[in-house]
Amino acid sequence: MIKLFTGFLLLLLVPFIGQSQAVTADLRSLTIVDGKTSAETAVNIGRQFLGLPYVPHTLDTNPSEQLVVNTHEFDCTTYVETVLALSLARHDVLDKQNGLLFEDTFRKYLTKLRYRNGRIDGYASRLHYFSDWLRDNERKGLLTDITHELSGNISVAKPVSYMTTTTYKYPRLSDSTVFRQIAQTEASLSQLSFSFIPKKNIAQSEAQLHEGDIIMLMAARPGLDMKHVGLAVRHPDGRIHLMHASSDQGAVVITSEPLSDYVQWHKNMSGIRVARLRTDSTLEATVVHGK
Repeated sequence: MIKLFTGFLLLLLVPFIGQSQAVTADLRSLTIVDGKTSAETAVNIGRQFLGLPYVPHTLDTNPSEQLVVNTHEFDCTTYVETVLALSLARHDVLDKQNGLLFEDTFRKYLTKLRYRNGRIDGYASRLHYFSDWLRDNERKGLLTDITHELSGNISVAKPVSYMTTTTYKYPRLSDSTVFRQIAQTEASLSQLSFSFIPKKNIAQSEAQLHEGDIIMLMAARPGLDMKHVGLAVRHPDGRIHLMHASSDQGAVVITSEPLSDYVQWHKNMSGIRVARLRTDSTLEATVVHGK
């Protein structure tokens, strides 16, 4: 049964008690329409943010690493993380009228998704590379990389070095300790092989995708793993489109063209990887309260 949860949550512009956090959020007008699964709920939540502006670097405005909660503007990563954390919290909290518990659970899930081992421990603890994000969140039991199950996938390895070779884009890397930590992460990721679907094969796998699947778009350029991320949505004609925070359009949008065409038309993208939220029964083992 579909239930409506009209926001009474008071996420105000005040710091959250405990670990220092920067907060820019207001969920009072948010209506959560429950889906049968967390992924379906994520799509319902994600649609409510359509039209909000794309703004980069919102996580880098504080002098020290803090949890930033911002539901007014997004880049592609913060959009996906926020939507997933809201959905996971919605399915985790049994008392749908307990706004404070929902708020607390949402923040914990957002931290768990965004940071290595679910803990904020400086800039390098943030999961900057999406292949690292995928690996860590799969290990934590929140999602599963299903790319190897999809038609048209191939196995590859790709060295990553983007952050340490473009340090002018990452001022925090001027700290030698942080630089070494990021370099260690890059070295670890560079040793991994993984499955991905080249852009020419995406149409083969389209029927196997589900609404709410996390679509990670591989970068064509050397040294960079994923260039973009969004959520799969299925249109009435059965085709899969991408719901994402778009830098090209400056807002959260759903692509006008199907996913396979969208990737094909972008020369800076080489293909996709796909992750799926675990089922709610599996998520029970990953409850974050008290962790």
